[in-house]
Amino acid sequence: MFAIAFPQIDPVIFAVGPFAIRWYALAYIAGLFGGLWVMRRYVQKSPALMTPQQVDDFFLWAMLGVILGGRIGYVLFYKPLEYLNDPVAILKTWEGGMSFHGGLLGVIAAIMLFARKYKIEQWYVSDGVGVVVPIGLGFGRLANFINGELWGRVAPDVPWAMVFPGAGDVPRHPSQLYQAGLEGVLLFAVMLFFARHERIRRAPGTLTGIFCTGYGIVRIIGEFFRQPDAHIGFLAMGVTMGQLLSIPMVLFGAWCIWRADKAAAKSAKA
Repeated sequence: MFAIAFPQIDPVIFAVGPFAIRWYALAYIAGLFGGLWVMRRYVQKSPALMTPQQVDDFFLWAMLGVILGGRIGYVLFYKPLEYLNDPVAILKTWEGGMSFHGGLLGVIAAIMLFARKYKIEQWYVSDGVGVVVPIGLGFGRLANFINGELWGRVAPDVPWAMVFPGAGDVPRHPSQLYQAGLEGVLLFAVMLFFARHERIRRAPGTLTGIFCTGYGIVRIIGEFFRQPDAHIGFLAMGVTMGQLLSIPMVLFGAWCIWRADKAAAKSAKA
């Protein structure tokens, strides 16, 4: 069987004594600062309900939400028994193990608390976040690929299949790259397209709904090529945990769009 050799990239960029910079950490940093740069420009467009300085403050809240929510979500959704037996391992974030859905819940909590404190429309804040989240998703999937983790399903007939270290000697889909393209590049392009329209920006919650629906759909698609976590495997009817957790996102996103459209129509009549 033909397979492309997996590029052996050291997950550690450089190390000085016990201190090490890893691609995984760099992906989070690039995603956060890339998102900060884009969101600062987003809030300067009408209706401009938030200042660039407030965006700077918010991203500290969002960073905590991503890290705490992502880690806690991974522990609860994917390995509850393993971490229950070894609680100290929860703190070993450098070993990997972050849940997007958990991180999303953490960011939602950060949005609600921040908006309440600064008296800003929380849907407006979440719309800005929805526009920039794909940046972090794209970088995160690339880091997964570099780490040789979260590999794809067996694909003996795919010309670009790869043999991943630790995944046996069979060629597999480089699903991390598929997801980087879908969740990162494609979804970011979609969000930028809709964010250009003032009518949509003036209907708070619409962009949030587009992001949630869009992410849920591309995540469900990507999961068809990704190998489920070994300790979970396939659920009923061949569904994966990632797909199961994405279904509520699609429904929530559709509700957000419906709610925003209804609110905008009511405001126009007032």
